[in-house]
Amino acid sequence: MSKGKATAVANPNIAFIKYWGNADDALNLPANPSLSMNLAALTTVTTVEFRPGLPSDMVTIDGQPAEGHALERVVQHLDRVRALAEIDEKARVVSQNDFPAGTGLASSASAFAALSLAATRAAGLLLNEAEVSRLARLGSGSACRSVPAGFVQWDGDRDATSFARQVAPPDHWDLRDLVTIVSHQHKQVGSHHGHEIVSTSPFYAARLAAVPGLLATVMSGIQQRDLANVGPAIEADALAMHGVMMTSDPSLLYWEEATVAVLQGVRAWRHSGLGVFFTIDAGPNVHCFCERSDAAQVETRLRNLPGIQDVLVSGPGGGVRLVEYYLF
Repeated sequence: MSKGKATAVANPNIAFIKYWGNADDALNLPANPSLSMNLAALTTVTTVEFRPGLPSDMVTIDGQPAEGHALERVVQHLDRVRALAEIDEKARVVSQNDFPAGTGLASSASAFAALSLAATRAAGLLLNEAEVSRLARLGSGSACRSVPAGFVQWDGDRDATSFARQVAPPDHWDLRDLVTIVSHQHKQVGSHHGHEIVSTSPFYAARLAAVPGLLATVMSGIQQRDLANVGPAIEADALAMHGVMMTSDPSLLYWEEATVAVLQGVRAWRHSGLGVFFTIDAGPNVHCFCERSDAAQVETRLRNLPGIQDVLVSGPGGGVRLVEYYLF
């Protein structure tokens, strides 16, 4: 018997300390703890309905029928929900992003956070935040961090205890992330494959060894709302992660010419006294962090750089939540 229909909204997150590499690929158990901020201005909305008599799962993402690996990942996640709810009905899923997907902006994080909450509620399950976060992790590791609100840490080396926890609410720090779009193209090599090849980089172990110190610095900086303390650490970890990517086999080089222009611009502006720092996830687009009072000036400078297609400005976002409307 079908339990109903539900819609959930989630925000992607940007990692200050990155998740790159698994201790267990099948369970998405991270090789190191990570720390992130949800992005209020970017959203994924997902509606799920389990329907009696539906011959197979029907999945639509951004107006197009899902196919291939994308469809397979959603169906696998629905299977996890069906097993928890002890139902066997197939589902209709419609998901919509208001930002570019598959470009290193953590669209899979918001997608699987929203899917996890919407699907479990549609199946009649009432999971707590930790349970939803753990479930979302199985779909996409970083998705667990989009479940709690605000500033979030994810660690844990066992399935039952590996989920994300809030370290500060969204209103703790009015930080601004200027998401600088240099490409809307879907990346050719996804993060999932990148996690599988991290150990082929000679720099992987060194990056893991540096994480605890960087994490402690960022955590302290968030607590004190001290960007001058947080900024250098998030840049160091982003460059270390991309160093691992570039030296993996095969090598992953996500940067575009405009990516480098943003990094050089941020460094030059900071040298002249503007408090702005960068980080980059697994893609070419750059996240530039500053205090709210500096956001307008940073945005103007970014838009004047060559190759910049758009700049999305966001503050800290909330956690995954149910809404009272449907996409179908």
